[in-house]
Amino acid sequence: MDGVLTGFGIIAFVILVGYVARRLGIGGPTAPYVLNRIAFFVTNPALLFVTLARADLRVVFSTQLLVAAAAALVSAGLFLVLSRAFFRRPAPETTIGALGAGYVNANNIGLPVAVYVLGSASYVAPVLLLQLIVFAPVALTVLDVTSRGAVSVRSILTQPIRNPMIIASVLGILVDVSGIRLPDAVYQPFELLGGAAVPLVLMAFGMSLVGSRPLRAGNGRAPIVASVVLKSAVMPLVAFLVARFAFGLEGQALFAAVALAALPTAQNVYNFAARYERGIAQARDVVLLTTLFSVPVLLVVAALLAP
Repeated sequence: MDGVLTGFGIIAFVILVGYVARRLGIGGPTAPYVLNRIAFFVTNPALLFVTLARADLRVVFSTQLLVAAAAALVSAGLFLVLSRAFFRRPAPETTIGALGAGYVNANNIGLPVAVYVLGSASYVAPVLLLQLIVFAPVALTVLDVTSRGAVSVRSILTQPIRNPMIIASVLGILVDVSGIRLPDAVYQPFELLGGAAVPLVLMAFGMSLVGSRPLRAGNGRAPIVASVVLKSAVMPLVAFLVARFAFGLEGQALFAAVALAALPTAQNVYNFAARYERGIAQARDVVLLTTLFSVPVLLVVAALLAP
């Protein structure tokens, strides 16, 4: 359990730093907005490029990827059904809610859990690639198009070349697939910038917590609760059922699939919401609550499935 506690300790500390900085007035009233903009346009793309340029893309064909995809799609799909039937939220807020239900924190929490609990960082690679290559581009396209108030073919077709995170992901994949070995003089500036991505996002999230409390009236409690329940309880259960009965996974492989599905909602969901200024309170509450609930969930998963 040291890996779980270490991962949550790291993320909690950086969030706390952001919270204290905002309370002290460091950065001024626009600090969260500025940090999110820098993360979205500069540091996150740098991190994505470096990560994907050095990834082993053969993991795309692994069973772990299929389980992660099935669990995420079922959880996000259930949110969409609930939203259409009960919440009737606008498309951007519905997209944020679906992401909250199925987009896991594979980096900040997933990597420590993979290394210290599962025994290898390779377990988290399929989830990272799936989210970076498929889920993030699709969600960003929807947010970009719907936030503008109009849908056009031109907007959809040109969205990838206007979004720095998608551009960085594509370039990273091309470098990996081509086998090109870029010199360290090229990689190191991106590594330096990418190293600031996670702290910036977490500090911006911590700053956003000042003066806020989860499930405040007027923020749409029902969709927040739905996202939290789907992410914290339903998604790990779906991962177990798919991994065990559809693919016959057992032992360490089964434990890994369910543990990764039990990770909390990624801070990137809040970053996306802040970037498009839609569903910000919703994303903040879902990230915070799933992070809190994932601790006991991961402990239960480990107790029941760890070989």
